[in-house]
Amino acid sequence: MGSPTGRTLPFLLILLHIYLHGTLSQATSPVGQRKPFFERLRRLEEQFQRFQEVTLTHLQGIASHYNLSFDVEARFRSLARESQAVALVLNQSQVAMQGELGHLQTWVRRTQRRGRKADRRLLALSAAVSEGSARCAREQETQGAAISGLARDVQALQDTLLRLTPLVQSQGTRLAALEGQLRVAGPSPAAPKVTLAPSRPLNWSALQLQGGRQASRAPSEPRDPPPDFAHHLQGAQEPLGLGNQQAWPPKSPGEVCNVGPALIFPNSSTANVGFLRPSFLTGLRALSICSWVRTAADHLGTLLSYATEENDNKLVLHGRDSLAPGSVHFVIGDPAFRELPLQPLLDGQWHHMCVIWTSILGRYWLHVDRRLVATGSRFREGYEIPPGGSLVLGQEQDRVGGGFDSSEAFVGSMAGLAIWDRVLVPGEVSNLAMGKALPTGAILTLANATSVGGFVQRVNCTCLQLCP
Repeated sequence: MGSPTGRTLPFLLILLHIYLHGTLSQATSPVGQRKPFFERLRRLEEQFQRFQEVTLTHLQGIASHYNLSFDVEARFRSLARESQAVALVLNQSQVAMQGELGHLQTWVRRTQRRGRKADRRLLALSAAVSEGSARCAREQETQGAAISGLARDVQALQDTLLRLTPLVQSQGTRLAALEGQLRVAGPSPAAPKVTLAPSRPLNWSALQLQGGRQASRAPSEPRDPPPDFAHHLQGAQEPLGLGNQQAWPPKSPGEVCNVGPALIFPNSSTANVGFLRPSFLTGLRALSICSWVRTAADHLGTLLSYATEENDNKLVLHGRDSLAPGSVHFVIGDPAFRELPLQPLLDGQWHHMCVIWTSILGRYWLHVDRRLVATGSRFREGYEIPPGGSLVLGQEQDRVGGGFDSSEAFVGSMAGLAIWDRVLVPGEVSNLAMGKALPTGAILTLANATSVGGFVQRVNCTCLQLCP
């Protein structure tokens, strides 16, 4: 744009031209004509002043617009710096948010996995409760039938007694007559034998009734014959058949030696763990797990856990503080499990336990201190435990080799642990509980616990009673 001097130059030239023209006119015109000229010159001067004011105002407006454009550019630069700062803060917030989302996703996956596991266990528990209810109903029906048969036998016995009463009276009369004859004829050595005749029919009936009651019981639960009929009636009210659980008195083991190494788990830290390596090399359709156990905790905790990529509960002797004291879930291929009663193991003394299972008919047995404590069938019938997983002692795995929970940890000592891929017979279990030689064919022992973590101690005790 032009300067103010460049704009006023044409006007000065015009004025100069007018001035020269007026000067020339003064030379030729009379004085009377000068007044209109000065009047026009004054008007032109006024117009020029107004033009200067308008020009100055215009230039001031231009200058103000230039200052405004400079301010706008400065503001743009300030806004650019602020936007960069905001972008940096947003990037940092995005990174932090992504980290939080990652933690949240991990927590959600873990919660979902535990929820699915809880759902499976609830379904299995519901199925077990239904099966138990059906079994109880069948047992009640069997008991009802047995009691009905017993009532019929009692009624038959009463009828027999009523029929025998006149016979006994007649025999008494005959006996009295015979005694009179004997006193007349003299003493005879055969006389004492005659007094046994009236009691023979009664004893035969009692034995027949007792035999009928014993026939209604399972052959694996023998009972001593009752001394009298009243005791027989009282025994008839007991449940029939072999129950899934039997109570046993606490029994302290004698001097047991040469059981091999022992592992001591001093507290419930998730770092306290032992790994048996290698684990199962082939699939198992039968197994026997035996060990000496000592704990003084208020719950037993998890003794053993076997996990694969497919299922983290392929084989578990699972205990936790939320279960009944001494109760352990025997899990094979989650969610299927059976609850085993091990309350007497919480007395701080050494106890020997064996858990045995076979896929044939799904039979299982629990032995404690040489006694059969629990048994059952149709538990994972035809199932095979796959090889190649992670076998852990003292902790329950929520994933292969990890995911431990302190509420499920075992606190105590275990010694002489061994695992077989077959069913041990009762004689072998009894020999183990008495500290005799290990049965042949053990596939894993505590000697395979090559890796222990946390505060777990490995000790070698000559005898169990000398273990710390």
